[in-house]
Amino acid sequence: MIGIHLTDVLYQTWALFDGDRSTLSPEEQAYFKKGETWGAEQGAYAAVQSTKPQLVACALNDSPTGLAAWILGHFQPWMDCNGDLESKLTKDELLTHVMIYWVTQTISSSFLYYYEPVHGHTPRNVSSRVDVPTGFAIFPKDLNNGPREWAERFFNVRRWSEMPRGGHFAALEEPELFVQEIREFFRPYVEALAPFLTAAP
Repeated sequence: MIGIHLTDVLYQTWALFDGDRSTLSPEEQAYFKKGETWGAEQGAYAAVQSTKPQLVACALNDSPTGLAAWILGHFQPWMDCNGDLESKLTKDELLTHVMIYWVTQTISSSFLYYYEPVHGHTPRNVSSRVDVPTGFAIFPKDLNNGPREWAERFFNVRRWSEMPRGGHFAALEEPELFVQEIREFFRPYVEALAPFLTAAP
């Protein structure tokens, strides 16, 4: 692996962190506080998906209206759209997104990202470090943006870009900005590997 590119500092780094918080910087402590407040006010979905995922998945798989409400009810407050989803995506784009889950019946498997860390499939202590070169594109309206110093505790941060706009679904909301940022991050690594990637005769 030549690099990793992320749009946020993974929530597991604070949700599963069991180190001494008193040693954290003021910016890092503010990040924890904001995360806890956000979780209390808007995190009910995560509590359900991490504890009883099949309970809600069965209902969502049985109702296209319920599925649309569940998905779009998270899109609207998490996008950089000032409450107006159609300022970012057309109705066709929104319905296509919901339809992919509906036709493939994959809302249940999408919840595993929340369930597995809580049920022993991921180490509880996330203090181990990722040494692969890592780039971050931080979008201003994402849910809870961690400070760079927090990211550097866990990742080999080589690029940190604070983007001019965009929310939690950055690739969907701002595809051109997103692609440009990924290209900029990976370009030096791909160029360094180019001599070794030539096709065999």
